[in-house]
Amino acid sequence: MDSAHSGSPADRTGRASRVGYLPDRDQTLMKLVVAGPFGVGKTTLIRTLSEIATLHTEEAMTETGAPVDDAALLPGKRTTTVAVDFGRLTLPGQVVLYLFGTPGQRRFFPLWQDIARGAVGALVLADTRRLADSFEIMDMVEEQGLPYAVAVNGFPDAPVHSVDVLRAHLDLHPATPLVLCDARERRSSLDALIALAEHVLHGLPPAPDPAPEGP
Repeated sequence: MDSAHSGSPADRTGRASRVGYLPDRDQTLMKLVVAGPFGVGKTTLIRTLSEIATLHTEEAMTETGAPVDDAALLPGKRTTTVAVDFGRLTLPGQVVLYLFGTPGQRRFFPLWQDIARGAVGALVLADTRRLADSFEIMDMVEEQGLPYAVAVNGFPDAPVHSVDVLRAHLDLHPATPLVLCDARERRSSLDALIALAEHVLHGLPPAPDPAPEGP
């Protein structure tokens, strides 16, 4: 769990403390889902971005689960999310993002549906070593009617492709944002999240005109 708390002068990396409270002012609150296949970096991305101590529900992987959760391409993978990851991030303009990470395995689909309820969009993480694993996740997101962006998380041994090639392989709608990111790096992860937030905000209906004042 992230150990940075409001009030401490700096976290163990030497960076200034992250905000641990919500200012008392008008804000735009957005619930976003961070989705993707097993082991794609969802927990890492939320931990990297959150301005509060993050919540994680991870359990150790066992040999019993090996036939179900294939970690052949993930040699360092020792734990997996079994319920939810949660973090929060405030963007300029007082846009507050509530980030909910969801398990990537199909057996958690009912839980995924519960977590996605009330969300305004989803960030789908993908891995170039197993792009096909993202199709089912994108189908789940589309079934929920959520706008989404795709962030291709870079791994050291993963093939590198251009955005145009990745977009074609993932068969994305022209309006769906696609970005390259490193879930371990804050700036890179933030760019992915901003791409999603802008996509969601662009698709929201305009606010109604205020009612005219009475005589």
